[in-house]
Amino acid sequence: MRIEPRQHLLETWKATVESSWRDGRWHWGGRDGSNSISDAEQLLCILLPATQVTPFALDRPNATADAMVRALRPLGDETTIPINLVRIATEYFTRYIDEKDGNRPIFSGGSYYKTHKGAELAKEQLGRDIVDSFAISVTLSLATIGFVRIFRQSVTRQDLRRELRELETLASTRLTAAMVGLLRSFSTHVFDADEEAGQILLQTINKSQAPSKAVVSQFRTALQETIASFGEVLIGSGQTQRLVGANTLFECGWSWGIVREAPEVMLEYKPANRGSEPGTGTEAPVGIPADETEDIGPQPNGIAENKPYLYFTVVAVDAIEDLFSERTRVLGLLNEEQQRLSRALQLRWDLTLTYWATVATFSGGPTWPLEDPPWQTTDGLRSEYYSLLVTSIVVKDLVRRRGADTRLARIGAVLSDLSNEGRVTRQYRKGDSGLLLHNPGLEVVLEGSDTDSPDKTKSIWYVEEFASLLLQRAVAIAGLLNDVEERARLLRLADGVWDHLARRRLTGKNHRRLWDQPSNVFAELPEHKEPSWYYTERVVAGLVSTANLLSEEPIVNDRLVIHAFDLLFEAEHLYDMELMRGTTDASLGVVDVLTEIRSKLERARSIARTRPGAATALVNWILLELDGLDAVRGNESTAI
Repeated sequence: MRIEPRQHLLETWKATVESSWRDGRWHWGGRDGSNSISDAEQLLCILLPATQVTPFALDRPNATADAMVRALRPLGDETTIPINLVRIATEYFTRYIDEKDGNRPIFSGGSYYKTHKGAELAKEQLGRDIVDSFAISVTLSLATIGFVRIFRQSVTRQDLRRELRELETLASTRLTAAMVGLLRSFSTHVFDADEEAGQILLQTINKSQAPSKAVVSQFRTALQETIASFGEVLIGSGQTQRLVGANTLFECGWSWGIVREAPEVMLEYKPANRGSEPGTGTEAPVGIPADETEDIGPQPNGIAENKPYLYFTVVAVDAIEDLFSERTRVLGLLNEEQQRLSRALQLRWDLTLTYWATVATFSGGPTWPLEDPPWQTTDGLRSEYYSLLVTSIVVKDLVRRRGADTRLARIGAVLSDLSNEGRVTRQYRKGDSGLLLHNPGLEVVLEGSDTDSPDKTKSIWYVEEFASLLLQRAVAIAGLLNDVEERARLLRLADGVWDHLARRRLTGKNHRRLWDQPSNVFAELPEHKEPSWYYTERVVAGLVSTANLLSEEPIVNDRLVIHAFDLLFEAEHLYDMELMRGTTDASLGVVDVLTEIRSKLERARSIARTRPGAATALVNWILLELDGLDAVRGNESTAI
């Protein structure tokens, strides 16, 4: 790959710290001001690589690489960098607590909420909770708790240990509140096949022009296990008993916020102590004391439309996946109550992935609905952006099921087409409609958000992550493919997307190498001076995915393994022949060559199944050396 994720992540770290750390303190906010989402994104630009890419770890000071320290030099050295990050994170978690409302964690969209020109939002509208904040709080809280758990093993100062304990408590409380918010934002939208939403859905999936009743029956059959599983949705929103009709269709996912009339989630567990107090001699990672419970404050009433929104569904799906990741399991980041909430969210995650993957790949003919862009939602909206969002969910489902290469390749082809349509890997010409996918991006009207508005002004959410999301999904598909050629094609696509993203970095003095400056690619767009943490964090997430992909062992080609072993067998036999001829009694130079051959034979055999190409290269060298010895012997015989 042309992408060099290690170098680009180091550059982004350096740029983030230079932009944010001034006069000995962290400055929040960017182009869109400061809010619970933007500030979390700003912090995650540091914490995501630090907690998800092993070489970038900062939580073990003695093992921190020099390159990482140099990139974050304004924050101190390998010892003070994690301490400063702990204090910055603590500032974030305390910053977004509403002390006037029972210490309830704040999940508002704030300055990210927009309106059409000329309209203004009421203060209550700006303060409404939104799924984007729930989701990023899950990611940030888990990253923080994991960071604290590992870092505190290197800390002996009692005052620092108290700071770590306070931060873990704050992060754990916010995590619980965010999980509750996601449970209350899940939506199951049920409708009849004869309604407008049903007709649009049938039009989307019926590519063979079969009779509608037959398609409804086939579709419900394909989802019969999913339909049955809705009976297990017992807490939060999304509960329904209306899926029994033979002519009934539905869709599921996450609305933009807590849905209207969503029931409260009862927290039943009083957390046990995750470790004794410092100095008792049996210390473990300290969490919440046994005599306390996580107080997430009052659960607000919901106002969001009880329908899934594709963008917020993708955001929620990405975050929920972090709850049952390997890192979360190994470090034991969830308490008992959070594990209960996690199981409820995983059920919804499974239902959502199965539903959208079924819709996207429902086949009554040679073409999937997903392969016929632009995607149309059940409320009649069309956009290539929706196609990309649906593709994102299908990718998650293929990761879960370890999909066949043929299906993965088809998804890869969709991503390639979307990249061209969005003028990411195809040259942009003035007037191309692909510009609108990047600016203003996908316009999402938040139905129900006008509840608090005196003049019934609705909030709007703009989604501008088209290129960065393409990078993440292309890398994910490439990581699943076993077919070398298809994998190479997806990696070339990822390289092309990165070339586009690299051009969109800011060039100004104060925020150089951060994102986003789309006018570098699309000349008619206005220039920006401030960084967009929304966009920068998503690019960082893509680089993290790429770094982890490139850290994996290469794909093993079975044919190459057989070839490597065939060569190895011949080399070993020729080596044994040399030993039988008494070649070791020859000069010291020959003995050294044979010693090196033996070492390389052992290395080649140890890696032949995992790195057959490298093993073949070693054996080729061995065969050349052995042939050289044989040739010398032949020449000496001829001379006599």
